[in-house]
Amino acid sequence: MRLIRAGIHFYLIGLIILTLGIALTIQSTLGASPFDALLVGLHRTFGLTVGSFEIIVGLTMVLGNALAEKKKPEFFALITSFVTGIGIDTWLFLLGDMVTPVTWYGEWAALLLGTILMALGVAFYLQSKIAPNPMDRSMLVVSSLTGWGVSYSRAAISVVLVILAFSFGGAVGIGTLINALFSGVVISFFLPYVKMLKNGFHKHGEDLVS
Repeated sequence: MRLIRAGIHFYLIGLIILTLGIALTIQSTLGASPFDALLVGLHRTFGLTVGSFEIIVGLTMVLGNALAEKKKPEFFALITSFVTGIGIDTWLFLLGDMVTPVTWYGEWAALLLGTILMALGVAFYLQSKIAPNPMDRSMLVVSSLTGWGVSYSRAAISVVLVILAFSFGGAVGIGTLINALFSGVVISFFLPYVKMLKNGFHKHGEDLVS
């Protein structure tokens, strides 16, 4: 039970940090991640909130994965899309115009801070192993169907997302390229530290019990 509670805490903390990072990259105006750039484009085209399209696109990926694998849809994966969608809209509302960059260095500060927070949030989220991410599941499906490696599969999905985002007038820019190239590196940097933090919580809990 203690391990489950710790997993939930890391899951929620991770998504809170992740969605703050997403909001900052969107407000930087320099370009969001390929997935988030598409969400912004859909928001600009159809009017629903960015977070709403996080849920809608997540559902589309869940159904697409099910069709590709000829299995039942993994609707459990929508938990992450739902929580992430709420988090993005909440942060965009709370931040408002407070961090809207008015100078070039303000834009870069928002982009770099947002990218770092996104990576840190993913590092926390990955420790929980509570609910799969539809994007990550799609990556595994493409890898399984094509025989490509995970990195190539993710890159292929990112290219498709960028094309779709561009066609909808999404937030595509230098930030999109930076995220695609360096997010994995930054996540890898944070993972061991977050894992040590999680192990420290577990050890502290065991000491309290004993």
